[in-house]
Amino acid sequence: MHRRDVLKAGAALATAATLPEFALAQGAPAGFAPKPGAWRSFAVTTRLEIAKPEGRTQAWVPVPSVDEEAWFRSLDTTFTSNGKAALVRDPKYGAGMIHVEWAAGETAPFVEVISKVATRDRAVDLAAPSRPAPLSAAERTLYTEGTDLIPVDGIVKATADKITAGARDDIAKAKAIYEWIVDNTFRDPATRGCGIGDIAAMLKTGNLGGKCADLNALYVGLARAAGLPARDLYGIRLAPSAFGYKSLGAGSEVITKAQHCRAEVWLETFGWVPVDPADVRKVVLEEPPTKLAIDDPKVVAARRALFGSWETNWLAYNVAHDLALPGARGPKIGFLMYPQAETASQRLDCLDPDGFRYVIRAKETTAA
Repeated sequence: MHRRDVLKAGAALATAATLPEFALAQGAPAGFAPKPGAWRSFAVTTRLEIAKPEGRTQAWVPVPSVDEEAWFRSLDTTFTSNGKAALVRDPKYGAGMIHVEWAAGETAPFVEVISKVATRDRAVDLAAPSRPAPLSAAERTLYTEGTDLIPVDGIVKATADKITAGARDDIAKAKAIYEWIVDNTFRDPATRGCGIGDIAAMLKTGNLGGKCADLNALYVGLARAAGLPARDLYGIRLAPSAFGYKSLGAGSEVITKAQHCRAEVWLETFGWVPVDPADVRKVVLEEPPTKLAIDDPKVVAARRALFGSWETNWLAYNVAHDLALPGARGPKIGFLMYPQAETASQRLDCLDPDGFRYVIRAKETTAA
């Protein structure tokens, strides 16, 4: 081989090594840098059965209810059941769910829900203000008010004020809260499911461990307390990461336990900006070889990207809080990210899919 050919081959290899596909082939994560590209389509099937029906039995299966022109489309949802089933929506947030009721005496209640969505990666160029249309007064109120688990007064307000002291504008406040959460929280593998999201309790006890519904809820609460509109988006991972991060994607078509919530903050010159400090802490704990240092290159890349961008190998169900499930006898739920059900005597444990008996599968219907 001539020297010129060697140089060309070396240059081509160097270029290829910057691509996610090359990194996957080598079994190592590439730089984590999601960018808007081609749309991907998925069909998500939730099959729910009630293992031990008793009297009047009901179920509520979340369906995608978010539509964002730049990165997510909720398409068709169809369902079949041997009960009385209908698509219903929460009146405050518009969260969609299939509500099913089975007659007493039905021995094998089931419902199968198929939802189709389209997704693509998103990234906000924080060096190029876009001047979006402002939030309406009603939206601003909705996304700055407290909820049962995310208060915006007391210790939450005091903590937000301390974190954002000296910040000159909304982007500086939003970034300060993000960095504080990455530096001061941790992912706790003992937390059931995605966590509860009781942020006042976290701050009062000083136990800042949890999972995404805790850590990203903490971001939302602190941002709201600092005067920034913010919201949780509750969803589920659909596919592996194209950047080779094992911890940031679904490992198979069975995604029953792949629920994940994310957060957004509204910045006046950019609109809704994606943030996910919880996934930075997930990379620290779980990304092979696990228990990475905060300055590990994999962590640094994720930390840099997850303020302002997302890899959308993920489905968004809704942004709802404090839901009273239609027709339910049991209490409100803090958020709707898992199938729910109750019999005449009890609310079933949504975090025990094997005992409850539900399976969720995702199938990509277009190439990445």
